[in-house]
Amino acid sequence: MTSRARHVSVAIVGGGQAGLSVSHHLRQRGIDHLVFERETAAHTWNTQRWDSFCLVTPNWQCDLPGHPYDGPDPDGFMRKDEIVAYLARFVAKVNPPLREGVSVLRVEPAQGGGYAVRTSEGDYTADAVVVASGGYLKPIIPRMAEKLPASLVQIHSNQYRNPAQLPEGEILVVGSGQSGSQIAEDLHLAGRKVHLAVGDAPRCARFYRGRDVVAWLADMGYYEMSVDQHPLRDGVRDNTNHYVTGRDGGRDIDLRRFAREGMALYGVLDDYEGGALRFRDTLRAALDGADRTYNAINAAIDKHIAETGIAAPEQAPYRPVWEPDAPATRLALSETGIGAILWCIGFTPDFAWLDAPVFNGAGHPKHRRGVTAQDGIYFVGLPWLHTWGSGRFGAVGRDAAHVADAVRAQLDRSSASPHRAARTAR
Repeated sequence: MTSRARHVSVAIVGGGQAGLSVSHHLRQRGIDHLVFERETAAHTWNTQRWDSFCLVTPNWQCDLPGHPYDGPDPDGFMRKDEIVAYLARFVAKVNPPLREGVSVLRVEPAQGGGYAVRTSEGDYTADAVVVASGGYLKPIIPRMAEKLPASLVQIHSNQYRNPAQLPEGEILVVGSGQSGSQIAEDLHLAGRKVHLAVGDAPRCARFYRGRDVVAWLADMGYYEMSVDQHPLRDGVRDNTNHYVTGRDGGRDIDLRRFAREGMALYGVLDDYEGGALRFRDTLRAALDGADRTYNAINAAIDKHIAETGIAAPEQAPYRPVWEPDAPATRLALSETGIGAILWCIGFTPDFAWLDAPVFNGAGHPKHRRGVTAQDGIYFVGLPWLHTWGSGRFGAVGRDAAHVADAVRAQLDRSSASPHRAARTAR
């Protein structure tokens, strides 16, 4: 770090909705800052989503700071182009001090206090660093993918756009979380033969007893429950999201129905050996587990309705529409027409650039609502940072306000220190 490094009170790393929300709140508090974004603001929504992508939560839950949902369909589900436009309007409102196309290469404690921030455009120092790069940065592709034939097209869910981009033939989708189940449906509706390796993702109803399930859960206070109040505590951060869709006005995703219509379902993909894919015998358990969660959520809504005396139409529990026979655990590629594999097994964060003692043994940041034990290091935008909506449009703004308050308090504590006085004088 050179003596000519530029100083800023706060460096925000990441220009998505989380970083922009922090910028909004820091500006309200009169705190100078810069937002570093290696691509362009909120770019992932435009460049890493498929063409038919839409929100899985109703539009009314979108509540970025100073920018609630402003469209004509609050109970609908914004499609990709609408989301991109919504975020563009947010960027214009925030008007952040944004450094686009600038990568943060290293952050480490600076001599004398604060942090040295090395970027692709030069060196900075900062009194505080807010990590807003998100929890979904590095696509997960298993090492077994290296053994698959070169003739197979392999892409991750963040590269998928539409069925036409894939070669002719059958397609294997690996993973049945939100992305995997929705992409499998997209291909299925386009008439493609889909093989789906099903994981342990739970599912929930789109509508139940006359209302969107999200509306019921909001009334029940689920979205206000903090991670400290959740029965799983920090363990909830490792949970897979429930699969459901907002497509065409919203509906359930029922993998059993897909199977009845011709989609081939398997258990977890285990390996590739001798020209064949091997799957674990987990399909029945996965489908049954997803349905148990589905019915359990509905049962909780039933209880809420009974306790509050709300008038709502009756609805029976879900009954399976298809049951697997002896599940296939081996699939020889030479006996199928599979020409492409879509990896839909998630992402990992990337904090390799941050040199600070804020991580646990599993490499996850330790914090309380984004505030770490290391003075000057904060996180925002991670799943279940504080509540279910922390990584979503619904609650990221509230977490950003909390972090901005913590930053303000930190700067106030250090305002009289020789280090800060020297930095500010430059």
